Amino acid sequence: MTSSTTSRPGGRSAKVRDAVYTAVGQLMGEGTASITVPAVAQRAGVNPTSVYRRWGDIDTLLEEVAVAALTREGDQPPDTGSLVGDLTQWAQIIVDDVTRPHRTRYLRAMVSARSGEVEACPCWEQRRGQSRTIIERAQDRGELVPTVDQVLDHLIAPIYHHVVFGLSADHAYADRLVRDVVALSAR
Repeated sequence: MTSSTTSRPGGRSAKVRDAVYTAVGQLMGEGTASITVPAVAQRAGVNPTSVYRRWGDIDTLLEEVAVAALTREGDQPPDTGSLVGDLTQWAQIIVDDVTRPHRTRYLRAMVSARSGEVEACPCWEQRRGQSRTIIERAQDRGELVPTVDQVLDHLIAPIYHHVVFGLSADHAYADRLVRDVVALSAR
């Protein structure tokens, strides 16, 4: 017997999830100033109580959709054999992903849809785990490494900041950030 917390591939639950994810994406793509559970439910063709029951509130839903849209579960950061190589490839992958027009619109819409500060950000936690993997691999090779927080604060956050605020973010920018964060390793 399947418990209510166990997800099943396919079925009504997956159809509702997919319809809700699509609705959120459409609303964000349209630049909707205020995304609400009733608006998402109407666009998805589901009852608002279904959305509230599964996600509780709009911030929780937006976080889940952000994680699904901006990261892929199980994604492993590159393993090139060096800290600089790993960080460079990883940063370039992220830049390539978040500068795609629909991703850029999504990020900006997600930020504008926020009503306040959140307790945690699953998307950020995914990046934290990837950063930790890169750092641990480099430590195992005997390299000097920055901290996970230094990688997040000095490499990943500036990329997202540039994209959200319409500033240039490309491979050259990512490479410069990698050099900056690697320089922190020697301190």
